[in-house]
Amino acid sequence: MAYGSFVVQRGLTFAVERGEIFVIMGDSGCGKSTLLRHMVGLMQPAAGRVLVDGRDPWESGEGASAELLAGFGVMYQQGALWSLMTLSENIELPLSQYTDLAEAEQRELASYKLALVGLAGFEEHRPNEISGGMRKRAALARAMALDPQVLFVDEPSAGLDPISARRLDDLILELRASLQSTIVIVTHELASIFAVADRAVFLDSTERTMTALGAPRDLLADPPNEKVGRFLRREAQVEARP
Repeated sequence: MAYGSFVVQRGLTFAVERGEIFVIMGDSGCGKSTLLRHMVGLMQPAAGRVLVDGRDPWESGEGASAELLAGFGVMYQQGALWSLMTLSENIELPLSQYTDLAEAEQRELASYKLALVGLAGFEEHRPNEISGGMRKRAALARAMALDPQVLFVDEPSAGLDPISARRLDDLILELRASLQSTIVIVTHELASIFAVADRAVFLDSTERTMTALGAPRDLLADPPNEKVGRFLRREAQVEARP
């Protein structure tokens, strides 16, 4: 992964398994969000390939394949909700763009998605009329509008208080259990990492490559190097989650 001649990360080799919650972790500036942009097809690798079910979305040379990437949903770090639209209208927008559903069906489906994330009754509210934690949940509902096979979530706990962050972690676990989705999360929050991740990859900003891959608690018990160990031991949050 590179911006011009500046290499952010190199030599990344891993697979996200169907149905798992996979976390991309590392310290600030290591390239976590950049990796996410490569995985969802917004950026083409400077070298190597990102394969979706064994196929390279960029192989046509004309940009990422819409067919392959149509099964992705993305929750951006700041939510990226349209401020002048209601929550329902935010979720209806991708439905109107990519489905043939009638307007009444779009509204019904938007209400269902909002109910899934605990926002039933907030359909007519605008993003600035609800709390930060509620905006995160609304953004998650919008990311799920088209029933994606893979859900990508960028720093879901950023800017949230510990209670709201915990509720969002619980919601992600509930969605995985109920919808059988594959979920990829970018985060540096230890509590979230230990609460939701089946496996995680650690990006090292100094080495500019991945230096750990596995279940977070396994990596904590037997870290592959001291930097990974320090990252996973840095706060007392680890013991808080079952």
